[in-house]
Amino acid sequence: MRKVAVLACFCLFTSCDWFTSKEEKTQELVNEEMRNINFNEVDKYPLFDNCDEMLDKEGQLECFQNTLLEQYTETLEDFEFQFVSDINTSIYVDFLVDYKGEISVLEVQRNQDIENQIPEFRTIITQSLKGLPPLSPALKRGVPVSSKFRIPIIVNSN
Repeated sequence: MRKVAVLACFCLFTSCDWFTSKEEKTQELVNEEMRNINFNEVDKYPLFDNCDEMLDKEGQLECFQNTLLEQYTETLEDFEFQFVSDINTSIYVDFLVDYKGEISVLEVQRNQDIENQIPEFRTIITQSLKGLPPLSPALKRGVPVSSKFRIPIIVNSN
């Protein structure tokens, strides 16, 4: 009888989880899952129509970057910039692809030499980025998410 009482007490003390509600267990699982998610990475990068969805993650990023730079280069080639003095620099453009696939410019790095010689440069850069073809947004766990990118624009007047 004593063994049964000890066994019953042991089961009672170790079975506290039996009395936890389903909501508490669910919340605990959700919290654990949230701790394991890396919010700095996406599962699938934004894609233009010409990019293959079946590519691996690195292939998607490469296709996105290459298409972006090709489109950007084509757009900028339409402008004829006149430089007074030689310039050889890189300017970084930060932009956001939102969860709808729309692009918005966050920041264009300032460069005094370029601003003095081509005052409309920032506007041209912004309009060129907004004029890109439509794309599908990045995905995180199957859900469209916003993603931030930075591209360099090399300005060389030589």
